[in-house]
Amino acid sequence: MGFYHNPQSNYWMSATPLTLSARNLYRSSGQREIIRDVSLELQHGEVLGLLGHNGAGKSTTLQLLAGALLPQSGIIEICGHDLVRQPLQAKAHIGFLPEIPPLYREMRVDDYLIFAARLHRVMPAQIANCLTETKLRCGLQNSGNKIIGTLSKGYQQRVGIAQAIIHQPEVIILDEPTVGLDPSQIRDIRTLIRELGDAHSVILSTHLLNEVASICDRVEIIHHGRLVYGDSSERMQQYGHRPGFIVTLLAPPALAELQAISGVQQVEQLSATQFRILYAADTQPGAGPDPGTLLLGLAAQHGWQAKQLVPLQARLEDVFMQITQGE
Repeated sequence: MGFYHNPQSNYWMSATPLTLSARNLYRSSGQREIIRDVSLELQHGEVLGLLGHNGAGKSTTLQLLAGALLPQSGIIEICGHDLVRQPLQAKAHIGFLPEIPPLYREMRVDDYLIFAARLHRVMPAQIANCLTETKLRCGLQNSGNKIIGTLSKGYQQRVGIAQAIIHQPEVIILDEPTVGLDPSQIRDIRTLIRELGDAHSVILSTHLLNEVASICDRVEIIHHGRLVYGDSSERMQQYGHRPGFIVTLLAPPALAELQAISGVQQVEQLSATQFRILYAADTQPGAGPDPGTLLLGLAAQHGWQAKQLVPLQARLEDVFMQITQGE
């Protein structure tokens, strides 16, 4: 197994290290359980999305992982350091952007980031290089002398991310990093997060389903304080998905004829000429003509005038509701 060394720390890690491990986390407020039995892991070079409704426990979970709150029970390890027993060592590997960025609006960008670097105990001789590199990564090269309060919300969010990565941490924790941004700003921040995921471990919370699809390698769904689902974002999109297609037939036959096509399980008429057709999940290409090919052949033979055939795509909204309603 290969190893590499992060020059900003003395932590030696394997080529595929586990940078964060949380086991059986519990936190309550009075009689209300906020999170219960939450366990998750994060590897180097991975972007993990924590997905859930508002109030599901996302922010509390991230605050626990960042050391801003203490769990009432459970264990958190950051790069091999126990976050409760070795907080200074563990937090040296963490960069945290809370939902409301901790910005001093009256400060200049450079002054604020230098202040953040000192708080993170970056060596004085390294601060200038860290500042230059961080501004470059966050697209702030031309913003160093600007007052933070005069920046757009998107650029203030960039400054918030910059303060979280100025010390080059292994683990970056982002709470709702694109909330309140316009579409152009959201695109830029998502691109930045994806780039950060190539060199760090990133965990972010969101309730935006397309955010998971666009930037996350893996997703955990939290519902009423419990993790109820975890898998790659690609497999999540196929969760409970039934293969099928929507076809337009200008001269359609009786529904019974469509139902009789080999492999077809269900036919639903959507309009006078449009039909949703579901077929068996184990229908494999190469094992004989698939139902779509058979239908098009029959349409040409019998004059059904097939106009369009569109494969069904799983919608993340439907997948998310299916998972959370099942809980």
